[in-house]
Amino acid sequence: MSEPDGAPGPERSSALPAVRAEPPKRVRVQHLRAAKENGEKLTMLTAYDLPTARIFDAAGIDMLLVGDSYGDNMLGHSGTIPVTVDELIPAVRAVARGAKRAMVVADLPFGSYEASPQQAMASATRMLKAGGAHAVKFEGGRRVADHVRLLTDSGVPVVGHLGFTPQSENILGGKRVQGRGDESAEQVVADAKAIEAAGAVAVVLEMVPAAVAERVSGELSIPTIGIGAGAACDGQVLVWLDMVGMGGWSPRFAKQFAAVGAEMDRATRAYIDEVRAGTFPGREHTYWD
Repeated sequence: MSEPDGAPGPERSSALPAVRAEPPKRVRVQHLRAAKENGEKLTMLTAYDLPTARIFDAAGIDMLLVGDSYGDNMLGHSGTIPVTVDELIPAVRAVARGAKRAMVVADLPFGSYEASPQQAMASATRMLKAGGAHAVKFEGGRRVADHVRLLTDSGVPVVGHLGFTPQSENILGGKRVQGRGDESAEQVVADAKAIEAAGAVAVVLEMVPAAVAERVSGELSIPTIGIGAGAACDGQVLVWLDMVGMGGWSPRFAKQFAAVGAEMDRATRAYIDEVRAGTFPGREHTYWD
């Protein structure tokens, strides 16, 4: 018998693990591909510490990226280039301890993978063994296809990164949109196909025209994760400080979903006022014999 008008049809099961209290099911590489096949959007945020990872994980984020953005967002560097593997590993370890469901992806910072596939493997091994990451991410297309292949063949999931690649900012001439014009767009497509063929499980597309990102997303069988690349990507990622209004300068593509920075400022000023006025701590905050 057919369903009456307006009645709900059979519920389609999600390709992604459900968000539940205990025990959570980990997001794995097969879930990423299944989500793309089902047309389910993937979600990713950066995280650099345990409390933040716990909050995002409990909320149901699919992937947590311990990015080299740790450098300019948390360590005070002017960009990502100064970040080292040694600096990132404690952050990766903290995030991995806080994430029960999300896939934890660790960036390989500048200088830790470019020289050879073997260098990339050594850095990735540290991220998995010492940091507890489930996958690694690094920048580049055809030039790092052999790196992706070695890691994949060795059991390390790899997320690619194309378009604007912050580690190459100096040679790109600054924070500039990539993939504009037919020739540049073709290079992005060719790079994406090369790392897919090498075994990448997903690819981040940063600051590329929406039409180019849509084309790449349509031609790949692995998910695309956009950041400043339009809504046609298979998922989205943001730096969490930009997402909640904690950053300083914020790029055009970073929507602010909350004003956490302003609320922290308000709370800090209230704390200062109460301490100086002698109203904090009150009786309810004090131990008595």
